[in-house]
Amino acid sequence: MEKSRTWHQKHSESLGFGQRLADSVARGMGSWRFIIIQTLIVILWMGLNVIAFVGHWDVYPFILLNLLFSTQAAYAAPIIMMAQNRQGERDRTQADEDYRTNVEAKKEIEQLLARLNSIEIDKLDKIIEMLQVVNEKK
Repeated sequence: MEKSRTWHQKHSESLGFGQRLADSVARGMGSWRFIIIQTLIVILWMGLNVIAFVGHWDVYPFILLNLLFSTQAAYAAPIIMMAQNRQGERDRTQADEDYRTNVEAKKEIEQLLARLNSIEIDKLDKIIEMLQVVNEKK
């Protein structure tokens, strides 16, 4: 028997290569690991260019480093936006699934209440019958 899949599994399976790549890039760039590694590279870059005894490939004010950051930002921004758009899709899908679950639960609760109400009415009818029988015997 096949196990039913969750909405998240269905959504993950529907993603294409580019979408998965954008999600992983956004996840990586939004991590402390990325910030720390990038900070170490920048410190190393600046340090080597300030105190280098041999050729400075990017002298102060580090125009090449600024160009690299601009290029990184030019690619990172749309990739992160794609990942955020997909997060919005996931949120909408989850909200839709939650709504469906709530509607089904509401229907079941209403059915249970109707059933309990009918049981209560049946009990009251039996009690009334028993009281009538007792009153007739008096």
